[in-house]
Amino acid sequence: MPSLELTFLGTGTSQGVPIIGCDCLVCCSTDPRDNRTRTSLLIKAPDLHFVIDTAPDFRLQCLREGVNRLDAALFTHAHTDHIMGFDDMRRFCEMDDRKMPIYAEEETMSHLRRMFQYAFDPPQIWKNYLRLSPHVIDGPFQLGETTVLPVALPHGKIMTTGYVFSRQGRKLLAYFTDCASVPEVAREAARGVEVLVLDALRDTPHPTHMNFEQALETASAIAAGETYLVHICHEVSHAKKKLEMPEGCQLAYDGLKVPSTKS
Repeated sequence: MPSLELTFLGTGTSQGVPIIGCDCLVCCSTDPRDNRTRTSLLIKAPDLHFVIDTAPDFRLQCLREGVNRLDAALFTHAHTDHIMGFDDMRRFCEMDDRKMPIYAEEETMSHLRRMFQYAFDPPQIWKNYLRLSPHVIDGPFQLGETTVLPVALPHGKIMTTGYVFSRQGRKLLAYFTDCASVPEVAREAARGVEVLVLDALRDTPHPTHMNFEQALETASAIAAGETYLVHICHEVSHAKKKLEMPEGCQLAYDGLKVPSTKS
């Protein structure tokens, strides 16, 4: 039956939490849920295991969660907090002696090719090097038995790629990070999804990210079974903010696992 198991590898904003040189209550917190590495998600389907984004902390995230299999990687955009763990995929190429399929829309793939030129051109042939099988997204595509629908999300001067994942006709997951809003086209694509992951930076407005008020309004409109908020900055105490969450919404935290959804 359709199923996806989620592991939140990272749930923090671009500087992570704690941030360098800060002695605020959250940065000094002993609550492990306030220790946020940069945002990334591991998805385990019955047939494939894949990640969305490879954060700068990707190696440590994989070690922390015991990740020993990776079949593909999807990218939302090419900002450094979402791609700088890119080379750490090389270990998965080495273990399985194969290329790593990566998926991104054209502009993001162009930036990846520019920043990691050594892995693209010429193609690597050595077992312990990063070897790639690039796929430019221009519409819905398949990851094994999972159908992936990309949607465009505004993020300051650029557009990021959100993803809606379905299996056997069921909308299982929508992943919308790094966005100032979720346009109606994306909302409709995700409406009624079983699990929704949303950008929610802080309480106060921000020009390129949703704040909590915007994220909760979006969650209400999409009406997911469960909603998890990510890309959270050091202004937000997990324990305090948790008390303000409406039913069906919660803050994600590093290492949080969402079990497989099954009919």
